[in-house]
Amino acid sequence: MSKPFAYKTSALALALLVVSGTSSAGLFEDDEARRAILDLRQKVEELRAETDRKQSTTAQELSGAQQEQSNAVNGLRQSLQDILNQLEQIKADQAKLRGQNEQLSKDVSDLQRQLRDANQITDERLRNLEPLTVTVDGQSFKAQQTEKKDFESALATLRQGDFDAAQTLFTDFLNRYGSSGYKPSALFWLGSAQYAVKNYKDAITTLRQLLTAAPTHQRAPEAMLTVANSQLEMKDTKAAKKTFEDVQAKYPGTDAASVAKSRATKLK
Repeated sequence: MSKPFAYKTSALALALLVVSGTSSAGLFEDDEARRAILDLRQKVEELRAETDRKQSTTAQELSGAQQEQSNAVNGLRQSLQDILNQLEQIKADQAKLRGQNEQLSKDVSDLQRQLRDANQITDERLRNLEPLTVTVDGQSFKAQQTEKKDFESALATLRQGDFDAAQTLFTDFLNRYGSSGYKPSALFWLGSAQYAVKNYKDAITTLRQLLTAAPTHQRAPEAMLTVANSQLEMKDTKAAKKTFEDVQAKYPGTDAASVAKSRATKLK
């Protein structure tokens, strides 16, 4: 109960006591007493109505304050929930970015590896295309790696005794590398393979190409001796004897010249 209400209630009680005392003492008349009581009752009713109004106003104000507080709390909760939602979204975005960064790093790593592999393959191919300095039968010259490989493959086949296959390989080699530094040696070995399979006519033709193109080649004395031997195998004794003499005249002091002299002597 509020203090004004307490003060007014005390005043009302005092007034009733005064009225009661006055009635007992005979100071007022009955009508006056009734009017006084009515007045007091009216004042009490007015005080009670005022008190109820103020209580109602206070309750409304309190209810409004509570509603405002509730709205503020709800607003704060919503704000906090919005912040939490934003944080969760940020976390999700960060996780997505991490995944994208990891994939990007993997892609970059893969590209770098592929680039290294491609560079290595390119370097190897360039090295394969770079000419090499080779020395064959006393002659030094530049040759491609494939050229060197093909010549050595044909020569290995010949040395294995597969003369037919060797003829094919040396013929293909000369067709592919017509200006090769290997050409004189390839002609010599092709003629030797032809001689080995008793293809004397072709052997003579092939070996004469060598003698015409490179008469000072290391294999030239042997080539001319093989020509003479082929002629002898073909029963062309006169031609063989002439070729044996040419070997001695053009390549004196060589093993081929010594063999040619011995065989020419036997033909006399």
